[in-house]
Amino acid sequence: MTSNKEYDYLIVGSGLFGSVFAHEANKRGKKCLVIDKREHAGGNVYCEKTEGINVHKYGPHVFHTNDENIWNYVNSFVSFNHFTCNTLANYKGDLYNLPFNMNTFYQLWESITPDEAKEKIRSQIAELDLKTPANLEEQAISLVGTDVYEKLIKGYTEKQWGRPATELPAFIIKRLPVRFNFDNNYFNDKYQGIPVGGYNKLIEGLLGTIETRLNIDYFENREELNALADQIVFTGKIDQFYNYQFGQLEYRSLRFEQETLNTDNYQGNAIINYTEREVPYTRVIEHKHFEFGTQPNTVITREYPQEWTQEKEPYYPINNTQNNQVFQKYQDLAVKETGVIFGGRLAEYRYYDMHQIIGSALAKVAAHFND
Repeated sequence: MTSNKEYDYLIVGSGLFGSVFAHEANKRGKKCLVIDKREHAGGNVYCEKTEGINVHKYGPHVFHTNDENIWNYVNSFVSFNHFTCNTLANYKGDLYNLPFNMNTFYQLWESITPDEAKEKIRSQIAELDLKTPANLEEQAISLVGTDVYEKLIKGYTEKQWGRPATELPAFIIKRLPVRFNFDNNYFNDKYQGIPVGGYNKLIEGLLGTIETRLNIDYFENREELNALADQIVFTGKIDQFYNYQFGQLEYRSLRFEQETLNTDNYQGNAIINYTEREVPYTRVIEHKHFEFGTQPNTVITREYPQEWTQEKEPYYPINNTQNNQVFQKYQDLAVKETGVIFGGRLAEYRYYDMHQIIGSALAKVAAHFND
């Protein structure tokens, strides 16, 4: 039976999931329409050019993966540089390397050998005798001891979640990366980098000539938009898709404060976390360092976590028991849909790294087209 609709697929959201799905469907001869409520494509990986610098508008995005196929896939659209993430933590003016490694332990205790550092952590854990951690604070201390927790975890985590660590469930921190070597590379992945020219180049490569309409709110024109296509690929909030019939899912949100400075180098690093509770932002991003920039000025962004409301952008799903139970109700409805494909961090209510979103999109494409 031949459809008389204008498009095969209406893709709601032009972030990584939507863009990958659109590209792959287009490759298979399908006609796609991509819509996005923002004034730009790319979702949260969008970069805005300021002072000749690609500013990561929605927080820092460092591509990293061990999956060679996904690495080759993204490199087929744009070349990636050799940036590796070496994050620092600023606690009351002192700097510490992240993730926790021998440089960190030397900065904390002047530990020279791994055995010295391990013994220091062991002794701090043993003093407290935490058999069954009752909250995040006890869980973190049971993994890395009091010094690492107090200086590098406590304040940052309380800012991120907006509540004391003693009121947060232990399961939030199931494990903490601890290395007993002098490796400051934040990620262990084999492949890492930033697209040369910014993430917009990747999105442009994916979407190519596919029709993309911006400043379009799907929920304001839902019936009209649905009538345009045989299938919908939905990457927005799954609870909103179902009119919040089981209640709203919860998120944490972020506020970004951007500043252009008349200096060529503000902090000497792309990302510095501020781990004391009294500093209201969690980190400062200096964007030029992602691409080894030599511009005369620099652009920084301070990142402030905040409570999410409907007017704010949802960034991090709060995957506690209550929210997961609500999501499962929506998921049960979603699996029964015959004309809608759900994908991405909002539709699947889970935190995704970029390579995971791309992998999920490719897997759903393969399943949908029976590749």
